[in-house]
Amino acid sequence: MKGPLFYSKILLFGEYGIIKDSKGLSIPYNFYNGALKLDDNSSEEAINSNQSLRQFANYLKDLDSDLVKFDFDKLQNDVEAGMYFDSSIPQGYGVGSSGALVAAIYDKYVSEKITVLENLTREKLLKLKAIFSAMESFFHGKSSGLDPLNSYLSLPILINSQDNIEATGIPSQKSEGTGAVFLLDSGIVGETAPMVSIFMENMKNEGFRNMLKEQFIKHTDACVEDFLKGDIKSLFRNTKQLSKVVLNHFKPMIPKQFHELWKKGLETNDYYLKLCGSGGGGYILGFTENIDKAKAALKGQKLEVVYNF
Repeated sequence: MKGPLFYSKILLFGEYGIIKDSKGLSIPYNFYNGALKLDDNSSEEAINSNQSLRQFANYLKDLDSDLVKFDFDKLQNDVEAGMYFDSSIPQGYGVGSSGALVAAIYDKYVSEKITVLENLTREKLLKLKAIFSAMESFFHGKSSGLDPLNSYLSLPILINSQDNIEATGIPSQKSEGTGAVFLLDSGIVGETAPMVSIFMENMKNEGFRNMLKEQFIKHTDACVEDFLKGDIKSLFRNTKQLSKVVLNHFKPMIPKQFHELWKKGLETNDYYLKLCGSGGGGYILGFTENIDKAKAALKGQKLEVVYNF
């Protein structure tokens, strides 16, 4: 048995802000993927994955059956037979490794599932998001459900607010374009839960809450609108502001060795960096109007282009 592939995702804009109703934009990233497999693989990875699936299956039994109904007999039998999640998606990198697994389990074991082929009304999207949020909370303690939603639908998702999401189209890539969105590898695995705890602790501070509303969310919303409209000039203006706000107010989420590179980008305008997911490690997202300049300025860093303007 080999299940269908589910892809990684990149939240281009909206990290942390979407917890407080900013806009967000999440796109599938087909470079990484994962699938459920049942074969005679006795590698350490397959055994660890099977153990994790066993715990996950037990956790799913406690979910509200009014929300989602699983075929537990089938799931249990497959787990007992050694099923594992074969994935190239790096864990703790902010590109949705647990999201792809959640999507794969939903796809295979839920009876009366909502499928990609039907008319995806807002109600259906919100129901899927609620189910995925409950399922993925096993991995993170608290999940928005957006990563699995993106992975399951394999479509860009526009978040207008927590209860207003829609599948969307994004401007086509220009393969000849010099502008680019890229990923930088920090070389450190990031943990979501501690980063979200720091954020929630900061939210008790009125100054931080005001900054979030008046600066972070304002620039995030503008970036989403600019990106969807294809207004590149305005997008880079707003991304620079966003990058500045993150450097000033989200320092604990930025790995220390990237503080100077972050600042350098803002000073030279060769590139602007922002968090990819919750931060603390994993990938960092970069935006540049000139990818050759950015590559030269970031020489020695591991850089992957994900989108061309």
